[in-house]
Amino acid sequence: MTAVVDDDLWSAVGDPTRRRMLDLLLATGDGTATSLSEQLPVTRQAIAKHLGVLDRVGLVHATPAGRERRYRVDEAQLARAVAQLSSVGAAWDARLRRIKRIAEAIQQQQDQQRKEERTW
Repeated sequence: MTAVVDDDLWSAVGDPTRRRMLDLLLATGDGTATSLSEQLPVTRQAIAKHLGVLDRVGLVHATPAGRERRYRVDEAQLARAVAQLSSVGAAWDARLRRIKRIAEAIQQQQDQQRKEERTW
């Protein structure tokens, strides 16, 4: 099972500030660089750059609103990101189960060897 991952998408959401921005946009429905900067400990200019990254990967879309742009989360792209995360999680769960089985087999072999050594 191989998970298909969009590296640009995950690079974009890998930043904690951008994740917090997505949370705020989801909670409020939309926002501008100014409104988001009032709720986060970063400058409006930094928020605008982060929004540009999110826009390039399709997680948000902007519409003009006077001198600003209003950003809204693209729910279809967010659902795609969630599906990718689930797929990656499932792939790692499968790997960890295999590692656990191998480790248990090794442990059983070692226990058996110790038991045999004690009987000699």
